[in-house]
Amino acid sequence: MADQVLARFGDHLRELRQQRALSQEGLAELAGLHRTYLGGIERGERNVSLINLAAIASALDLPLSALFKGISDGGAAQTDD
Repeated sequence: MADQVLARFGDHLRELRQQRALSQEGLAELAGLHRTYLGGIERGERNVSLINLAAIASALDLPLSALFKGISDGGAAQTDD
């Protein structure tokens, strides 16, 4: 399940980057990250830290929450309302 979440997040991040016509190298530079690390995130190979997520969101000029829009772990908790 974790691999699926990482892959979905990576796909979403790639879409956000491409919408802004940024290369992986360009986004990595703006976020202060290495381009191979960013590529690993997009391929779902990296479990990225909150600090790096904040740097990516800032580089994309997005709120942190926008990085997770449409991303689900597939097992949302149910509540008794």
